[in-house]
Amino acid sequence: MKKLTLYLTAICTLILTSLLSAQPQNPDLLGSVKGRVIDKLRKEPIPYATIVIQDLKEEIISGGITTESGEFLVNDIPNGNYTLKIQFIGYASYATPISINRKNRNFDIGTIELLEEAESLDDVTIVAERTTIEQKIDRKVINVGKDLTTTGGSAAEIMNNISSVNVDQDGNITLRGNQNVRILVDGKPTNISAAQLLKQIPSTSIKTIELITNPSAKYNPEGMSGIINIVLHKNSNIGLNGNINFGLNFDKNARFNSSIDLNYRSGKFNIYGNYGNSSRKSLGAGYVFREDEDSQQFFSFLDNTNSHLFKVGIDYYLDDHNTLSFYTNQNIYDGGTTGTTDIRFVENPQNNLSQLLFNQGENIGSTYNFDYKHTFKEEEHSIELEVDYNVFDEDKTDQFLFTGNTAFLQNYTDLIDNKRENTTINLDYINPISETDKLEIGYEARLRRTENGYISSLFANSDYAYDRDIHSGYVTYGKTLKKWSYQIGARVESYKVTATLDNERIFEDDYVTVYPSAYINYTPEEKNSYQLSYSRRVDRPGLNQVNPIREWSTPRIISIGNPALDPQFTNSIEFNYTRKLEKGSLTAGVFYRLINDEINQTLLENPDVEDGQILTFDNFDNNTAYGFELSSNYKVATWWSLNASVDLYGQTQKGVVGTTTREVDAFVYNFRLSNTFKATKNLSFQLFGFYRGPQEGIQFETEEFYFVNTGARYSFLDDKATFSINFNDIFNTQKFRFNSDVPYTQFGQFQGETQSVFLGLSYRFGSGKNRKVSRKNRDKNEKSGGGIL
Repeated sequence: MKKLTLYLTAICTLILTSLLSAQPQNPDLLGSVKGRVIDKLRKEPIPYATIVIQDLKEEIISGGITTESGEFLVNDIPNGNYTLKIQFIGYASYATPISINRKNRNFDIGTIELLEEAESLDDVTIVAERTTIEQKIDRKVINVGKDLTTTGGSAAEIMNNISSVNVDQDGNITLRGNQNVRILVDGKPTNISAAQLLKQIPSTSIKTIELITNPSAKYNPEGMSGIINIVLHKNSNIGLNGNINFGLNFDKNARFNSSIDLNYRSGKFNIYGNYGNSSRKSLGAGYVFREDEDSQQFFSFLDNTNSHLFKVGIDYYLDDHNTLSFYTNQNIYDGGTTGTTDIRFVENPQNNLSQLLFNQGENIGSTYNFDYKHTFKEEEHSIELEVDYNVFDEDKTDQFLFTGNTAFLQNYTDLIDNKRENTTINLDYINPISETDKLEIGYEARLRRTENGYISSLFANSDYAYDRDIHSGYVTYGKTLKKWSYQIGARVESYKVTATLDNERIFEDDYVTVYPSAYINYTPEEKNSYQLSYSRRVDRPGLNQVNPIREWSTPRIISIGNPALDPQFTNSIEFNYTRKLEKGSLTAGVFYRLINDEINQTLLENPDVEDGQILTFDNFDNNTAYGFELSSNYKVATWWSLNASVDLYGQTQKGVVGTTTREVDAFVYNFRLSNTFKATKNLSFQLFGFYRGPQEGIQFETEEFYFVNTGARYSFLDDKATFSINFNDIFNTQKFRFNSDVPYTQFGQFQGETQSVFLGLSYRFGSGKNRKVSRKNRDKNEKSGGGIL
């Protein structure tokens, strides 16, 4: 009823404004009022807020709505005394008296800060009941609600519930059907693999997930399908506050995670620290059948891993215009894999062969970040310097033992040492030239040093080094009109890479490239918004794709990189539409991508092993991709809300597999439906379903699959404590199945421990009132000091 009232008020305001502006007026007696409306905590503009001008009898005289940048201007206000009211759903209303007279005809109210009604409580972390979706000029923002955080214990489970995103059995993530996507945490890259990262972030630590499918020139151009930015909760309440989470997920084995976040804010200092632990045992098993020789290959892998993540940071507010910040995070990991691969021959059992794999490794990743920001007197006018240094050191031992027909095989042990150093320097300057114009310029340097050492008891030892330097500068210009806004920009990058194997240079590249971007947004009224965008991006080969040292092997298959891989470039254009409904919202979009020299995984014949294959990477021909997405969140009743999405992707692929040239038109579609049923004020239930259609690729055809999850959440102790229970993959159908006829006719299946039960408990403590000061992030306009990474 409250939403309906606000919507009717906005509509009536617009009608009355039109009628009033149509009446003849004495220009000497007419005035105006202008201002800007922002979120008090996030310091972000609030578009489409309702502006109402009432006289002393509370009759509406005029009004309007705010623009995309939160600004408003109400003209043709007669001389007199009035009340200015500002309203927006989910925020506390604002009211102030104004006076229009000959001496003060054009009234500037300045910046008005609205406070979310839920945020006025003293809880440490407020999580909305229902997930909502916002379409901004360069990204789609999913505000994670309780209906998603209960579906699993980690970010990996949440990701599979988000439209356009998929996570497979191994934790590999795709955006719009493509794995070439950058994963950021609070706008920053990490030195942890995406698969490992998603398993370690508790779902309760996630505030929003940003899908930046067509990033502007301000962002690094890497990642063909775009950027996924995971924004974690940050707490800067006055005094000592914290949050504790426990989670247990079990099927055949148990997976446990826990975290504690602490924050102390006093005066000019904000000090925060957190610790996260993940202990996982997980079994994955499958098979591959070769029809040409009637052989069967069975494999199973048991992972046993432990990780500890620490983060400590401090924000020092020198004054109202200068802020110094520093943090460090440390990720300590150890774990191993026990694997078995059995090759059985139906007609010739004497050739049966088994391989045992014992893998043990440990690594530590360390990040050190320094940030200085100066804000000028003008709002949003700032300059910021950020330096980020991270180092990663890993030692692994792989032992291979063979039984059965081992005439051509020997037991052996591999020792692998990986070291990586990354230094990133950012300098950003933002200047709001006027109320409608904004200029942003910046410089970035990304310096990467990688060393890999390989010692084997059977194969030749080797050392591999991979160095990469990228220097770039960007400029973007944006302008906001009444119903239109646009942004154009370009990024120039100098890229240099050198790879050496055993002190011999095997690959080098050096070039300069320009990456343009453009956005146009049209908002004819409060309910509808249209956006058209274009960008050029690049996907440079990752370390595992170019490393010639074997990553893993079985008796039939070895996995190695290709040092001669070229980068792939993508030109992308997309159109998006957002419709605000009375009880929810609807978003739709279409996109088209032209991909040059696409990088793909390929399976080649191994000339050194009988019936052997090499899993590696290669540049394929130019390909195209296109798709359509539709998603909605809707409150069906006071006790029932749902999120639904459907996405359809098409891709034309051309390439060479072995000695065969192939071209396929692949098409895949996904459907998700998430329901939340509120039984009481404190008890709610969830039901989630997912379906993925079959897909044809150049080398493999994957079959369809689906799964259904269900869960419940109960809040107690004045909503400071929450207990969750979930049952995932109820029908045990989450299986990855494939078939192929190149280079051999074969089919197979893989499945992990997907049918599992999750138990979770979280508790928030502290009573300080929030006085949050935002930090701007390199790849997002705020920096988050909380969370676990």
